Amino acid sequence: MYRPNQRHLQPLLISNVNDLPEKKRKRLENSWAEDFYRHFFSGIDEDAFAVLYVDYPSRPNVAINWLVGLETLKAGFGWSDEELYDHFCFDLQVRYALGIHDLNESDFELRTLYYFRERLSRYNLEHGVNLLTKAFEQVTDQQLLVLKVKTGKQRMDSTQIASNILVMSRLQLLVEALQRLQRSLSEADQQRYAQTFAPYVQGHSGQYVYRIKGQEAAEAHLQQIGEVIDLLLKELREGYAQEPAYQVLKRFFEDNFRLEARAVRPKASQELKADSLQSVDDLEATYRKKGSRGYKGYVANLSETCDPDNELQLITQVQVAPNNTNDNALLSEALPDLKERTGLETLYTDGPYAGPEVDQALQDHQVEQIQTGINGRTLDPARGSAGNRLSGRG
Repeated sequence: MYRPNQRHLQPLLISNVNDLPEKKRKRLENSWAEDFYRHFFSGIDEDAFAVLYVDYPSRPNVAINWLVGLETLKAGFGWSDEELYDHFCFDLQVRYALGIHDLNESDFELRTLYYFRERLSRYNLEHGVNLLTKAFEQVTDQQLLVLKVKTGKQRMDSTQIASNILVMSRLQLLVEALQRLQRSLSEADQQRYAQTFAPYVQGHSGQYVYRIKGQEAAEAHLQQIGEVIDLLLKELREGYAQEPAYQVLKRFFEDNFRLEARAVRPKASQELKADSLQSVDDLEATYRKKGSRGYKGYVANLSETCDPDNELQLITQVQVAPNNTNDNALLSEALPDLKERTGLETLYTDGPYAGPEVDQALQDHQVEQIQTGINGRTLDPARGSAGNRLSGRG
């Protein structure tokens, strides 16, 4: 059951904060924790998260502004979940940032944070709404007003985000996916296909590929495993087609093999698409080659105020997408929200943020784009490599 957290609006008369010597208390009040509490924590609209909870009497939720605040601090300080929880339990400065003035009050189990993330993810999948993004924008809009930040001039740029995945060869990924499927089968089916799976379930997937010597041997094993996967996908379709492990293996097969005259043939490396699976766990990460370096993961696109009259600048929007997404597509997607929320008038970008669709979107929203002289090439979403140069001003 949802219940808002308003206890921080009435701090305790007797607390660890009040027990501090005046000099230390003043130092705490002048630290980042006070700014975080005033300009971020206090601006979180908890009611927006009520949709994650049942609407009938039950155990109240852990304070949403604590959970959102802790997720933000974790990202800012680079903490692990364990470090995050230790800071919440023992760090008075962190507690002060969350409106808690005593070490002896307000506690929750770390698994509560995991449940909260799961609810956020499920809601996003079902409704297409990222509640954390909405919270960030709502808090940012308040900050823009309170801090009197001019938003007419903004800049936009993107950066690569590596997915936290184990780097595996094609063959190792296929073996790993096969092992996952084998573990998902019923006991009867495991026994039925024991001989088929036998070469691939002796140890972990890395041990399988370590025993292979030479490129020719690896290609031969790739051919063999393709034939095995094709057979299993056909024979197990009726009973396991809806199982995640089956669906992942099916996608790996489609990414890495083709059927020719009823024969299975591995695709050449240059035939692999940028959106082919890079991991058995992260199903959205893509591959992109930028310069001479390859990236597996995502692209983050950030918009930030840049008026020289501002005493400080604020990030106004954050977008995350598979890294085979073009910069100009991210700009077109971001523009309506930026215009509505911030009254954007002039946008500074580099060369790749250009093209006919961008020009039309800029004209529709009456936003002027000023580009640097740095231009790039259109990213082919299918291959993740350079294509024709973008048309645009630069």
